[in-house]
Amino acid sequence: MLDRHARKLIDPPLNQIGSGLAARGFTANGVTLIGLGLGLLAAAFIALGWPLLALVPLLASRIADGLDGAVARATRKTDFGGYLDIAADFLFYGAIPLAFVLNDPVTNGAAGAFLLASFYFNGTSFLGYAILAEKHGLKTDAQGQKSLYYSNGILEGTETIVFFVILCLFPAYFAVLSWIFGILCFATATLRIYAAKQIYTE
Repeated sequence: MLDRHARKLIDPPLNQIGSGLAARGFTANGVTLIGLGLGLLAAAFIALGWPLLALVPLLASRIADGLDGAVARATRKTDFGGYLDIAADFLFYGAIPLAFVLNDPVTNGAAGAFLLASFYFNGTSFLGYAILAEKHGLKTDAQGQKSLYYSNGILEGTETIVFFVILCLFPAYFAVLSWIFGILCFATATLRIYAAKQIYTE
C-alpha cells in the first residue's frame, strides 16, 4: 500500500545519485548484484546472531535496489536488467526469514516456514498478474518505472522492508510477527487473484 507514496519521496534523490553513479561507470546490473550481496551479508549476520549489525547492510541493500533502476534510467534499460532485479529481490526476501530460522530453528522454524510459504504464494500471484498485464497491454508507473507490471496490494516492498527492520530490532518476536505478516501476505495474494479474475475473465 505504501510503495506509490514512498516512490514520490525517494525517486528524485535516487535518480540524482543514479546519474552520478552512471557517470562514474557503474552499471545497473552491477548495482543490482552489489545490493544482493549486501542483502545476503545481512542474512548471514542474522544467522550468526547479530540482527542489529545486520541492519546496516540490509538497509544499504535496499538503497542499492532503488539505485539500480536509477542507473538504468540514466544509461539504458534492458529486459535482462529488470529480470535480474526481480530475481535478486526474491532471493533477498527469502534469505532474511531463512536466516532467522537458521539462527533458532526450534523457536522460529514453523513460523519461518509459514512466512516463506506466504512469500512464495504472494510472489507467484505478483508475477502471474504481471504476465497477464503484459499480455493485455496494461501499463502502470504507480510504483515507479518498472520492467514488470507492479500490481498493488496490502503488503508491498516498503511494508516488507519495515517488517525486516522490526524483526532485526526485536528478534525475540520473530515467530509471532511472522505469523501475522504471513497471514497478510496470503490475504494480499488472494485479493490479487480475485482482482485478476474480475479483470481477465473472458
